[in-house]
Amino acid sequence: MTTSRNPWKQSAIYFMLPLVGAGTALAGNRLLSENPITPPAIAQTTNRTGTIADPNFIAAAVDRVGPAVVRINASRTVQSRVPEIFNDPFFRQFFGADVPTAPQRRVERGTGSGFIISADGLILTNAHVVSGADTVSVTMKDGRELRGRVVGQDPLTDVAVIRVQGNNLPTVALGNSDTLKPGEWAIAIGNPLGLDNTVTAGIISATGRSSSEVRVPDKRVSFIQTDAAINPGNSGGPLLNQRGEVIGMNTAIIGGAQGLGFAVPINTAQRISQQLISKGRVDHPYLGIQMRGLSAELRDQINSDRQLGFRVQDDQGVVIFRVLPNSPAARSGLRAGDVIKKVNGQTVTKADQVQQAVEQASVGGNLQLEVNRNGRPTTISVQPGAFPTQTAQGSNE
Repeated sequence: MTTSRNPWKQSAIYFMLPLVGAGTALAGNRLLSENPITPPAIAQTTNRTGTIADPNFIAAAVDRVGPAVVRINASRTVQSRVPEIFNDPFFRQFFGADVPTAPQRRVERGTGSGFIISADGLILTNAHVVSGADTVSVTMKDGRELRGRVVGQDPLTDVAVIRVQGNNLPTVALGNSDTLKPGEWAIAIGNPLGLDNTVTAGIISATGRSSSEVRVPDKRVSFIQTDAAINPGNSGGPLLNQRGEVIGMNTAIIGGAQGLGFAVPINTAQRISQQLISKGRVDHPYLGIQMRGLSAELRDQINSDRQLGFRVQDDQGVVIFRVLPNSPAARSGLRAGDVIKKVNGQTVTKADQVQQAVEQASVGGNLQLEVNRNGRPTTISVQPGAFPTQTAQGSNE
């Protein structure tokens, strides 16, 4: 799988449907062939108690939610750089006036999905759908087009909020993503590949997929996995349960795979959106470390690599590979080679467990880390800071 750093171009991970320049054909045919839409044959289903449910429950859910699902059109103006060779006198001698001498401006356009959460015009979508946008417009299912304004966006969770002017707009009902179980129904609504109001269905394949498992280590999300068919253009659209409640926001796929879609849990999206609405940003606590969960194999690899500059004795815990300069971790005295055994008294064996503990902490609060340093246990108190947006993202926490 490949991940594009430019969300305005076709990517194998995000669902935004990009159009580059006027007159360019819709992108995404390759992804369509890699992820064919194969809706399951559904005659009837059962609810959680095992009794026979309405065989048309998907249609009923779509009827309730469909009017609140929107298409989001975003555009930005970019300036292209003139290659140095164009200024070479010998090159210009052959091509003359056909060679541009100044940077060229062009408009890039992209399409995604979203859903209305308040009757006065608040809409949830993905941050990568509106990232860098100069203008945003929202198209309703009934054909109305409304001018949108980005209230705020959070790249770490890929959540954004848009506001449009309106009254008595249709809204979705929000469910509870914390109670989801694998095997429950999942219904996706969105605008994939320019096909507005597309509905697909499947199941919840798994919950709690870490960012590293989904191969987007720069995100802070425990994703919902689903096999409901989703494609470029589905970004920001809702994932519903069988009652038509929004349980997630469709966000990513793994290129080349089938039935591997991922959504931001709605509880996460709602928590982030509330901060975006109230203050236009989200302050994520962070420590400033790069880390991995230990195993006997990783321990042996570390101890055989002289360039790392440290050795570890443990084969369980979370080893720190790097401490970012001037970070909260550096100020607290954490070092590369320290093995985190507990956070606030809770045993940790995976990097994701440390990340979740930090995310649940408050900026300026206290985290008690029990670490092994050269085989000797020690306790270190760390005050998480606010995640700096300019920090190079990767497996940093």
